[in-house]
Amino acid sequence: MVTTSTNPDASETVVTPGGTRIERSEEFIQLLTPDGERVDDETFAYAHDDATIAANLRHMVLGRRFDTEATALQRKGELGLWPPSLGQEAAQVGSGAALGRLDEVFPSYREHSVALMCGVDPLDMLQTFRGTSMIDWDSRRARFHLYSFVIGTQALHATGYAMGLQRDGLVGNDDPDDNGAVLVYFGDGATSQGDVSEALVFAASYQAPVVFFVQNNQWAISEPIEVQSRIPLYRRAAGFGIPGLRVDGNDVLAVQAVTEWALDRARRGEGPALIEAFTYRMGAHTTSDDPTKYRRREEEAAWRAKDPIERVTTYLLGRGAIDQAWLDSLAEESEALGVRIREGVGQLPEPRLEDFWALTYASLPPGLAQQRDEYLAYEASFDEEPA
Repeated sequence: MVTTSTNPDASETVVTPGGTRIERSEEFIQLLTPDGERVDDETFAYAHDDATIAANLRHMVLGRRFDTEATALQRKGELGLWPPSLGQEAAQVGSGAALGRLDEVFPSYREHSVALMCGVDPLDMLQTFRGTSMIDWDSRRARFHLYSFVIGTQALHATGYAMGLQRDGLVGNDDPDDNGAVLVYFGDGATSQGDVSEALVFAASYQAPVVFFVQNNQWAISEPIEVQSRIPLYRRAAGFGIPGLRVDGNDVLAVQAVTEWALDRARRGEGPALIEAFTYRMGAHTTSDDPTKYRRREEEAAWRAKDPIERVTTYLLGRGAIDQAWLDSLAEESEALGVRIREGVGQLPEPRLEDFWALTYASLPPGLAQQRDEYLAYEASFDEEPA
């Protein structure tokens, strides 16, 4: 187990709806405070310069802009649904910045910033939520697999892929460039799913090179974390015999440092680890959700004061690593991204029914070929003139 740094004033007694009193601890690894001050950790240090931090800030700002535009598009009826990631940018960008050349990402459905960092086109991502594509992006090229909407299943997919890396000789080589690992994302709600527990069992048993990254945003839709787990989520890792760490999920420096440690360890063949990024979902669970029904405004205000983008901006400005001209240029880039998204979403092509089969099998079995022909004939019948 890795010892975490302690935020001495970050614990409180929580009373669950059933009357149970739980002491909630908010200990975590932190390298940058909400006020933008660098702090030391006894185990982890940030190994990069301010230019890297500025690059991470850029990814965070662009990720938030994409998320904001997508939310607005759903409100205007252009998308069927959207899961906002507001407030979780540091957890995503910090972990995404730790990825190596041969690493693979298995997301849930909220890792928008990681997807952009991996090269997924934002308009391709929106096809999922507009319903205009059977296969939304080339996961082989991006090393970022398709979103998983069945809660927790991606943990098993990631573990199986990691075991494949082992068997392909891509783990534990002398040359670090010849090694790969898997980073799988899920939320605090998914930790209650059996698939996640099964994945942890297999990963620990086979020393699979996979890092389980839990974005603990405090709410599984309307269920608070206190009624879901009596202990901090990272401590569950001990029951599976793997390291568990809790990091300040709004601190992009700490997230990157911890994820680099875990991925490096996995690539060397030392097995899996679990990271709990302690963060907060400042928006709704999805655009079909109304968080005012179950959250206190005081809680939201307290977390907005810990905004991950504001703390990095404050730090970099204080260091002289960026200036207002740099921020203005980033704002222009962000606006251009927003324009591209708004103009492009209405031009997304309609899906082709035949792709449902063509993009599933390299060689279509006869039974499915017959099924395809029947469906295509049925679709074509709607174009026929009535008798």
